[in-house]
Amino acid sequence: MADELQEEKDKIRAFAKKYCAAHHVKLNPDERVVEMVIEGLARNRISRGLRFCPCRVITGNLEEDQKNACPCVWHKQEIEKEGHCHCHLFVKE
Repeated sequence: MADELQEEKDKIRAFAKKYCAAHHVKLNPDERVVEMVIEGLARNRISRGLRFCPCRVITGNLEEDQKNACPCVWHKQEIEKEGHCHCHLFVKE
């Protein structure tokens, strides 16, 4: 399990870095926050099949819950309004 979790965390970190470069945002400069969010995303990916945001409520209805997969459907609005997404993974450039 530890190897699988670390592998998934590495994949998510690589995805997040590419996402930042392509969407003019950056990862939170607080590495502790980034690690906590990535760990939650990885655990959700392993247990639920998608990178569900650890800060969102998952109902079990896959169709409804897909909007909660990272990057969630609200993240751009949140970054624009608050300077960061709800889980604080992505922040304004």
